[in-house]
Amino acid sequence: MENNYLLKRVKNWYLVLILGIILIIAGFWVFSTPVLSYATLSLLFAITFFVTGILEIAYAISNRKEMDNWGWSLISGIIDLLIGILLMALPLTSMMFLVFYVGFGIMFRSAVAIGHAINLKKINISGWGYLLFIGILGVLFSFILIWNPVFAGLTIVFYTGMAFIMVGIFHVILSFRLRKLKKLIS
Repeated sequence: MENNYLLKRVKNWYLVLILGIILIIAGFWVFSTPVLSYATLSLLFAITFFVTGILEIAYAISNRKEMDNWGWSLISGIIDLLIGILLMALPLTSMMFLVFYVGFGIMFRSAVAIGHAINLKKINISGWGYLLFIGILGVLFSFILIWNPVFAGLTIVFYTGMAFIMVGIFHVILSFRLRKLKKLIS
Protein backbone atom coordinates (compact mmCIF):
# COMPACT_ATOMS: atom_id res chain seq x y z
CA MET A 1 0.00 0.00 0.00
CA GLU A 2 2.73 2.47 0.97
CA ASN A 3 4.76 1.57 -2.14
CA ASN A 4 1.79 2.49 -4.35
CA TYR A 5 1.54 5.84 -2.59
CA LEU A 6 5.27 6.52 -3.12
CA LEU A 7 5.06 5.31 -6.73
CA LYS A 8 2.25 7.77 -7.43
CA ARG A 9 4.28 10.57 -5.86
CA VAL A 10 7.31 9.93 -8.07
CA LYS A 11 5.42 8.94 -11.20
CA ASN A 12 6.00 12.32 -12.87
CA TRP A 13 9.47 13.11 -11.50
CA TYR A 14 10.37 14.80 -14.77
CA LEU A 15 7.88 17.62 -14.07
CA VAL A 16 10.04 18.62 -11.09
CA LEU A 17 13.06 18.54 -13.44
CA ILE A 18 11.29 20.78 -15.97
CA LEU A 19 10.32 23.19 -13.17
CA GLY A 20 13.94 23.32 -12.01
CA ILE A 21 15.22 24.03 -15.50
CA ILE A 22 12.64 26.80 -16.00
CA LEU A 23 13.64 28.40 -12.69
CA ILE A 24 17.34 28.28 -13.59
CA ILE A 25 16.61 29.85 -16.99
CA ALA A 26 14.49 32.52 -15.25
CA GLY A 27 17.41 33.26 -12.91
CA PHE A 28 19.81 33.73 -15.80
CA TRP A 29 17.20 35.86 -17.61
CA VAL A 30 17.00 38.12 -14.54
CA PHE A 31 20.80 38.53 -14.60
CA SER A 32 20.91 39.20 -18.34
CA THR A 33 18.06 41.76 -18.29
CA PRO A 34 18.44 43.67 -15.00
CA VAL A 35 16.43 46.75 -16.01
CA LEU A 36 13.51 44.75 -17.40
CA SER A 37 13.67 42.43 -14.38
CA TYR A 38 13.54 45.40 -12.02
CA ALA A 39 10.56 46.84 -13.90
CA THR A 40 8.82 43.46 -13.65
CA LEU A 41 9.48 43.30 -9.90
CA SER A 42 8.09 46.82 -9.54
CA LEU A 43 4.92 45.85 -11.39
CA LEU A 44 4.55 42.76 -9.21
CA PHE A 45 5.00 45.00 -6.17
CA ALA A 46 2.22 47.33 -7.38
CA ILE A 47 -0.12 44.41 -8.10
CA THR A 48 0.60 43.02 -4.63
CA PHE A 49 -0.51 46.29 -3.02
CA PHE A 50 -3.65 46.29 -5.19
CA VAL A 51 -4.63 42.70 -4.33
CA THR A 52 -3.80 42.97 -0.62
CA GLY A 53 -5.89 46.14 -0.47
CA ILE A 54 -8.90 44.35 -1.92
CA LEU A 55 -8.43 41.40 0.43
CA GLU A 56 -8.02 43.66 3.47
CA ILE A 57 -11.20 45.56 2.57
CA ALA A 58 -13.11 42.30 2.13
CA TYR A 59 -11.77 41.00 5.44
CA ALA A 60 -12.71 44.19 7.30
CA ILE A 61 -16.23 44.33 5.88
CA SER A 62 -16.89 40.63 6.43
CA ASN A 63 -15.74 40.87 10.07
CA ARG A 64 -17.27 44.23 10.97
CA LYS A 65 -19.70 42.62 13.44
CA GLU A 66 -17.04 40.43 15.07
CA MET A 67 -14.20 42.96 15.33
CA ASP A 68 -14.27 46.06 17.52
CA ASN A 69 -11.73 48.02 15.49
CA TRP A 70 -12.60 46.74 12.02
CA GLY A 71 -12.42 50.28 10.65
CA TRP A 72 -8.63 50.27 10.94
CA SER A 73 -8.44 47.20 8.72
CA LEU A 74 -10.80 48.90 6.27
CA ILE A 75 -8.68 52.07 6.20
CA SER A 76 -5.50 50.01 5.77
CA GLY A 77 -7.10 48.11 2.88
CA ILE A 78 -8.26 51.30 1.20
CA ILE A 79 -4.77 52.82 1.52
CA ASP A 80 -3.13 49.68 0.08
CA LEU A 81 -5.68 49.60 -2.76
CA LEU A 82 -5.07 53.26 -3.60
CA ILE A 83 -1.29 52.80 -3.47
CA GLY A 84 -1.63 49.77 -5.77
CA ILE A 85 -3.72 51.73 -8.27
CA LEU A 86 -1.29 54.66 -8.13
CA LEU A 87 1.75 52.43 -8.60
CA MET A 88 0.18 50.54 -11.53
CA ALA A 89 -0.83 53.82 -13.17
CA LEU A 90 2.64 55.32 -12.67
CA PRO A 91 5.19 52.53 -13.26
CA LEU A 92 8.20 54.83 -12.83
CA THR A 93 6.89 55.79 -9.39
CA SER A 94 6.56 52.10 -8.60
CA MET A 95 10.18 51.52 -9.56
CA MET A 96 11.32 54.35 -7.28
CA PHE A 97 9.02 53.29 -4.44
CA LEU A 98 10.25 49.68 -4.50
CA VAL A 99 13.78 50.72 -3.55
CA PHE A 100 12.61 52.89 -0.66
CA TYR A 101 10.11 50.30 0.56
CA VAL A 102 12.87 47.68 0.76
CA GLY A 103 15.29 50.15 2.36
CA PHE A 104 12.87 51.34 5.03
CA GLY A 105 11.65 47.77 5.60
CA ILE A 106 15.20 46.63 6.32
CA MET A 107 15.75 49.67 8.53
CA PHE A 108 12.62 48.90 10.58
CA ARG A 109 13.48 45.23 11.01
CA SER A 110 17.06 46.11 11.93
CA ALA A 111 15.87 48.57 14.57
CA VAL A 112 13.66 45.83 15.98
CA ALA A 113 16.69 43.49 16.04
CA ILE A 114 18.70 46.09 17.97
CA GLY A 115 15.84 46.41 20.43
CA HIS A 116 15.72 42.65 20.92
CA ALA A 117 19.48 42.57 21.45
CA ILE A 118 19.27 45.27 24.12
CA ASN A 119 16.44 43.39 25.85
CA LEU A 120 18.48 40.17 25.78
CA LYS A 121 21.44 42.02 27.33
CA LYS A 122 19.21 43.36 30.12
CA ILE A 123 18.21 39.82 31.11
CA ASN A 124 21.79 38.50 30.76
CA ILE A 125 21.21 36.19 27.77
CA SER A 126 24.43 35.31 26.00
CA GLY A 127 24.78 35.93 22.29
CA TRP A 128 22.99 39.29 22.37
CA GLY A 129 26.05 40.95 20.83
CA TYR A 130 25.68 39.01 17.58
CA LEU A 131 22.10 40.17 17.24
CA LEU A 132 23.13 43.75 18.00
CA PHE A 133 25.91 43.55 15.39
CA ILE A 134 23.52 42.19 12.74
CA GLY A 135 20.97 44.90 13.61
CA ILE A 136 23.57 47.63 13.25
CA LEU A 137 24.74 46.17 9.92
CA GLY A 138 21.13 46.12 8.78
CA VAL A 139 20.68 49.79 9.64
CA LEU A 140 23.89 50.69 7.77
CA PHE A 141 22.83 48.58 4.78
CA SER A 142 19.37 50.21 4.74
CA PHE A 143 20.98 53.67 4.67
CA ILE A 144 23.08 52.58 1.69
CA LEU A 145 19.96 51.34 -0.08
CA ILE A 146 18.02 54.53 0.58
CA TRP A 147 20.98 56.80 -0.21
CA ASN A 148 21.85 54.98 -3.46
CA PRO A 149 18.70 53.68 -5.21
CA VAL A 150 20.70 52.33 -8.17
CA PHE A 151 22.66 50.05 -5.83
CA ALA A 152 19.40 48.97 -4.21
CA GLY A 153 17.84 48.15 -7.56
CA LEU A 154 20.81 46.05 -8.63
CA THR A 155 20.81 44.30 -5.25
CA ILE A 156 17.14 43.38 -5.55
CA VAL A 157 17.68 42.05 -9.06
CA PHE A 158 20.78 40.09 -7.97
CA TYR A 159 19.01 38.40 -5.06
CA THR A 160 15.98 37.59 -7.21
CA GLY A 161 18.16 36.00 -9.88
CA MET A 162 20.14 34.02 -7.30
CA ALA A 163 16.94 32.84 -5.62
CA PHE A 164 15.56 31.53 -8.92
CA ILE A 165 18.80 29.73 -9.72
CA MET A 166 19.16 28.18 -6.23
CA VAL A 167 15.53 26.99 -6.12
CA GLY A 168 15.93 25.68 -9.68
CA ILE A 169 19.06 23.70 -8.76
CA PHE A 170 17.21 22.29 -5.74
CA HIS A 171 14.35 21.11 -8.01
CA VAL A 172 16.76 19.53 -10.51
CA ILE A 173 18.53 17.60 -7.74
CA LEU A 174 15.18 16.64 -6.19
CA SER A 175 13.91 15.35 -9.54
CA PHE A 176 16.87 13.00 -9.88
CA ARG A 177 16.32 11.74 -6.32
CA LEU A 178 12.66 11.12 -7.16
CA ARG A 179 13.67 9.30 -10.34
CA LYS A 180 16.02 7.11 -8.32
CA LEU A 181 13.24 6.43 -5.81
CA LYS A 182 10.89 5.45 -8.63
CA LYS A 183 13.44 2.96 -9.94
CA LEU A 184 13.83 1.47 -6.46
CA ILE A 185 10.07 1.09 -6.05
CA SER A 186 9.45 -0.33 -9.54
